[in-house]
Amino acid sequence: MAALFAPPPLPLIMAAPNGARRTKSDHPCLPMTISETVAAAKACFHAGAGALHAHVRDPSGAHVLDAGLYRELLSEMRAAVPQMQVQITTEAVGKYTPEQQRELVYNVQPALVSVAVREMVPDGGEDQAKAFYEWAFSHECAVQHIVYSADDLDRFFNLAAAGTLAGDGHQLLFVLGRYAAGQESAPQDLVPFLEKLAERGGGQVLDWAVCAFGHRETDCLVEAVRRGGKTRIGFENGLWNRSGERAKDNADRVRDLVSALKEHSLMPA
Repeated sequence: MAALFAPPPLPLIMAAPNGARRTKSDHPCLPMTISETVAAAKACFHAGAGALHAHVRDPSGAHVLDAGLYRELLSEMRAAVPQMQVQITTEAVGKYTPEQQRELVYNVQPALVSVAVREMVPDGGEDQAKAFYEWAFSHECAVQHIVYSADDLDRFFNLAAAGTLAGDGHQLLFVLGRYAAGQESAPQDLVPFLEKLAERGGGQVLDWAVCAFGHRETDCLVEAVRRGGKTRIGFENGLWNRSGERAKDNADRVRDLVSALKEHSLMPA
């Protein structure tokens, strides 16, 4: 096992241009194909994003955990935007089992992957999950642990304390508004996560980011950076700029965030 492996720092801004559920009926510039996703990622990179959170779709446009499609996307990204990190997802969307999620990662062997704690480690699945996290650590695959609530974050800390999660440094994603009314988040939704982080995170190396659903996505992400976190932004979570107008495309969402961070003196030079 590569005992010295530590995940690379999360970028200040990660672009999430499509997600698992939205389609072009939600926004005509939402990427569905690999070529569209690569083009959107390149535009987001030039707008200020340092990484891509990538979903792939099948020919019908449905979210799919397909190793071949992910390998194709990673190859295209290396050719088009080699400076940009690419994180694949294991999102279950209610149809993929933890075993299928693990198989995807084993087959793709990505450098970065996002994994929801509540999906990968259901009650009674700790042993299989432990083997997966040890494999990821030994293969220098950075896992970002997705948590949807303070209870999820508590579960993460319990798993870390039990040795289920390999390594000392961990990446986290706090999701705001996924289960709120109308999937509308607000900056104060970050508070329960930060309280739990203060309660249980002392002494641990934790690199955390926030994504936020709805019209106040930018406001929530600015608050995250103000409180010491990173961000994930794009049409997966919100279609609207601070003005209330729908963004032109994903790069427009990145530019909106960059502008807001600069206004609050939160954007590094």
